[in-house]
Amino acid sequence: MKPINVDVLELPDDDLLPEYDFDLSKAKPNRFAPQGLRVVHLDPDISAVFTNGVQVNSALRALIIAMEAVKPAS
Repeated sequence: MKPINVDVLELPDDDLLPEYDFDLSKAKPNRFAPQGLRVVHLDPDISAVFTNGVQVNSALRALIIAMEAVKPAS
């Protein structure tokens, strides 16, 4: 068994070890993920009112229509 290098055990400030140096410029999108999908985390009080995505989308569409109705004409 190899001896443990004590210097490696000390974590740097950014908590990402040097051996995990990712080059994100080579990253590719997940081809299995649905396109155009956005995940949004709702606060507990909001998720208690809106129990599914259909309700959230309906409320947001109504808000968009209301915002467009009060938008000043250019």
